[in-house]
Amino acid sequence: MTQDLTIGERVAWYRRRRGMSQEVLAGLVGRTEDWISKVENNRIPLDRLSVIRLLADALDVSLGDLIGEPTLLEWTSDSGTSTIPALRAALMDYGHLIPALLPLTRTVGSVQLPALVRRLSGVFDAYQASRFGAAAGQLPDLLSAALLGVQSKADVPNYRVLALGYQAAASVLTKFGETDLAWNAAERGLASAQHTDDAAIIGSLMRSVAFTVMSTGRVQPALDLVEAGASYLQPHLCSGSAEVLSAYGTLLLVGSMAAARSNRRDIVQEFLIEAEQTATRLGSDRNCLWTAFGPTNVAIHRVNTAMELGDVQIALQLGPDLDTSALPMERRIRHQLEVARAFNLAGRQQDSIAAVLAAEQVAPEQVRHHYLSRQLVLTWMRNAHNSSSFALQSLAQRMRIVR
Repeated sequence: MTQDLTIGERVAWYRRRRGMSQEVLAGLVGRTEDWISKVENNRIPLDRLSVIRLLADALDVSLGDLIGEPTLLEWTSDSGTSTIPALRAALMDYGHLIPALLPLTRTVGSVQLPALVRRLSGVFDAYQASRFGAAAGQLPDLLSAALLGVQSKADVPNYRVLALGYQAAASVLTKFGETDLAWNAAERGLASAQHTDDAAIIGSLMRSVAFTVMSTGRVQPALDLVEAGASYLQPHLCSGSAEVLSAYGTLLLVGSMAAARSNRRDIVQEFLIEAEQTATRLGSDRNCLWTAFGPTNVAIHRVNTAMELGDVQIALQLGPDLDTSALPMERRIRHQLEVARAFNLAGRQQDSIAAVLAAEQVAPEQVRHHYLSRQLVLTWMRNAHNSSSFALQSLAQRMRIVR
């Protein structure tokens, strides 16, 4: 119902549903009535998730309700016609709870470990290439097969595949705003990871759980999880394992974002400094356990945290010239959307539009589904009245945005 509303328009919609005046809402979030009025009329952009979360809490709705998630995953030749609902069904499969009471419906040969590892790699490769439909379409069968693999041979390699399969599911679901379901997947993954006794896998899944918790708007629990995960991983850092260092580094980056959404600048810097030191120790940009961790990802998070803290000029100093070419497509496009947001807030709308168009050219699925690009285009269309450019109108049509 609210898919084609800006965040400000959604605030107004839910406020009226609650029978609440602008004055009352302003008082609940510590702002003025004039500020609320300007937000609802798209005269002030709601660009910081920390502020949006305050409004969501005051209106007793979820963060996703205000930023327009979840979004509908369109069918593609990659995805097929069985996607998020099929993934939900796979995650709700209760076979893992009582495997001894359920017959094996497939032969053991159909879930040989090398084949599972190849399928897992294919899912992560699709995700990092911004082909989210392809990843979503492959995940239900992968998870079912991985569960069967654990039932038929409950050893470390099978649990490793299952844990990372759940992590992939959590990552994909977060992209489409299915944050509660993503948390369910990450929690399942962490439970599976603990059967491996592998510090890198356990740390990676702790990062996944912390990220999904943060995505629901619960930043303090996310920070607590990051602290717990860091404490768990620190004794293992002495091994120098690239996988452990990468899991630890990405966990710190999640912590930096959670701290930024709590407006805790000192903690943001502590996490980023530690992450930078970890990246230096790693030596270069790597993709161990599909983390894309390294110096460049740390630099990307310096831009992201600056934007979340409202430091637009810092983001513009760091972001536009950052070379992200060594990273997977998903990371590169996410950074480009952040730069587009910074351009827009600095009054450089044409640069912002150009950045979104360039991102869409190489990663249309990611641009269509990300709340940043959707909100930018929605706001541009609202404020353009009848004079929006042909390029902007065409972009809005491709993103299925109705004016």
